[in-house]
Amino acid sequence: MSELINYVRVLRARDRLSQQELAQRIGASRQTIALIERGDYSPSVVLALKIAEVFKVKVEDIFSIQTEEREF
Repeated sequence: MSELINYVRVLRARDRLSQQELAQRIGASRQTIALIERGDYSPSVVLALKIAEVFKVKVEDIFSIQTEEREF
């Protein structure tokens, strides 16, 4: 089974956002952001779209089942 890879932490660092700030912008809890970043939680489509909107990138730029690294 493939593992979901995400770049939420990388993008948060790029934009200098705390987990709490990102959570507030998308209407989630800080704990949810922490779980997503650790790979312990796969966000819903709606949550993934909201995250992508905050970072102004496509969902595919954040979440992937591929092992390739992305450069931002």
